[in-house]
Amino acid sequence: MPDKGLFSEIGVPTRDFQGNSLSRNTSLKFYHLRKLNHRLRAARTHQRNLVVALGELNRLAGVLGLSREVKESATYIYRRALEHKATRGKKIVALVAASVYAACRQCHVPRTMKEIIAHSKATKIEVGRAYTLLARELKLGLKPVEPRDYLVRFTQDLNLSKEVRAKVLELLEQVEQVYSTSGVLPNGILATIIYIASNLMGEPRSQDRIAAVANVTPVTIRNHYKELLDLLGLPKNLANPQARANLVLPGTLPPVEGNATVEGP
Repeated sequence: MPDKGLFSEIGVPTRDFQGNSLSRNTSLKFYHLRKLNHRLRAARTHQRNLVVALGELNRLAGVLGLSREVKESATYIYRRALEHKATRGKKIVALVAASVYAACRQCHVPRTMKEIIAHSKATKIEVGRAYTLLARELKLGLKPVEPRDYLVRFTQDLNLSKEVRAKVLELLEQVEQVYSTSGVLPNGILATIIYIASNLMGEPRSQDRIAAVANVTPVTIRNHYKELLDLLGLPKNLANPQARANLVLPGTLPPVEGNATVEGP
């Protein structure tokens, strides 16, 4: 059981209560008792740390709705950090948040660091530094996050059809051929492409709504919007319903005017 912060310190006496010098054997016994005392103190500190950390981890996983697999992975990462003494000088809450983020990456669960920080008691800087430390000390070897990692989740949260999802993937592949997404916020790029694709496919979603789901600001979408339209060869007024009505997408027929009909073969 944790000692509530109370723990006796065993000294290294050189004389007994009568003032006589201690024998070598007696001194060695005190030395070994002191050493054992330090080990017990370290073990209890380790235990207290783990109890606090697991409580915070369970709370964070519950708020984020994470699976048992992710929780177990995060727990394993934190325990390894504790064993490697990588927790020294770092806040428990920051290391827990970093462990949860790393576990999400390992389990291919699309959660942004910003989402996790929003529910953590640590700051963005603290969690970022803790994650960098874990990745380095534990050699996690996680691949960089790509925009497509969030594709299914974001489109589902926005109630978009499979057709829109397919269009998003198509546009994303086109963008990746001519535009390096390295160093660019992946959920920001994807949010912008979702905005474009939803307009193209007649299921428009507002920038504010998409930004809320993607955990970015509407400004992020606007900053990428014109650049991506240019890369994709799409008109600047794409969000205008009339412009969309007159737009001819690859593989589709142009709009029919008046009462004209298109005859089959």
